[in-house]
Amino acid sequence: MQRELRSVRPRHDDPELPDDITSQDLDRIARNELKTLSKDNAEAVGRHLAMAARVIDEDPELAHRHVLSAARRAGRIAVVRESLAITAYATGDFALALRELRTYRRISGSNDQLALMVDSERGVGRPDRALELGRSVERASLPASVQVALAIAMSGARLDLGETEAALSELEIPQLDPKTAFSYSAELFAAYAEVLGELGRDDEAELWNERAERADAAVSGVTDFDETMEILEIDEDESDEEESDEEESDDTDTDTDDSTDDDDATDVSDEESADDADDSIDEAEHDAQASPRA
Repeated sequence: MQRELRSVRPRHDDPELPDDITSQDLDRIARNELKTLSKDNAEAVGRHLAMAARVIDEDPELAHRHVLSAARRAGRIAVVRESLAITAYATGDFALALRELRTYRRISGSNDQLALMVDSERGVGRPDRALELGRSVERASLPASVQVALAIAMSGARLDLGETEAALSELEIPQLDPKTAFSYSAELFAAYAEVLGELGRDDEAELWNERAERADAAVSGVTDFDETMEILEIDEDESDEEESDEEESDDTDTDTDDSTDDDDATDVSDEESADDADDSIDEAEHDAQASPRA
């Protein structure tokens, strides 16, 4: 008896796109990657990616469906596979996220999502493999923001293993500088505070939590990505002495220039291969339908 042929690709209905969203909502780097596609296809893929970015925080499941739609049209584009991994991670499907991150790294040659790979290994219950993966790349070859994200992920893996002191050591990197604030500083300071709390060093933990809040306030809505500003750590006694000295100086020399080297500082007061792409997308769609998280 002749058997009916059925498609092995699971059915996927594209989620609706609002009229106001376009591929121009993507950043320039992502738009450049889509230029290898036809104009119409690039626009469709771009709109789904842009919509995913818009809704991922409040509805990661919907964001994942949008990226699946993009992946069906452009599975060999690195940013698409990266986005698929990110939305899978956001929905808690760490196995799918890990597989897609491996594909992204093979296509792009980039290690910029290494920290997310480490965290995904943790998510599937393999902290030892997470640590091994994190040590497989020379830290100095990574951008500073990636180094910080990797340190936080590695620290988390150490905590998974009950190695609290080692978790603290993973965070003691050059970027752990309370006198400067980058876009990644608040998260690093907060992670350091959390581990200090695990060690029972509550006073230090409180101090670093305060520093995290000040770093966040210093850069939030003010600076571009990775721009830095100085955070001044001021001792109260020293501050009083300086004020007294300034008053004496004003009495003896009213023509003294009042400008200092700290005028520009922000004072916060203690402050897979491409050939495998289609098969991988099919697996991703299958996993997304089978997983209770996706």
